Amino acid sequence: MAIPKGKYAWTVKVGEKGQFVIPKEARDIFNIKPGDTLIVLADEKRGIAIPPQDMFAQLSKTIFSKDMTPENDRIEEKE
Repeated sequence: MAIPKGKYAWTVKVGEKGQFVIPKEARDIFNIKPGDTLIVLADEKRGIAIPPQDMFAQLSKTIFSKDMTPENDRIEEKE
């Protein structure tokens, strides 16, 4: 099976403390440096995602710009 351009897959092992190492190739592609802060998103049905750093500001703006009053406490998922 041919892998589409720009798509990647790696395997990692989770240690006893729940930690894993992001593969060097992935760190290079996504410009992840020691000391960087990453955001981990999770959905019980869809899994875990670690979006690129440049999306952090965009995600924060989207999350915090929503009207989060009790009647509007859900952020609608876009398909």
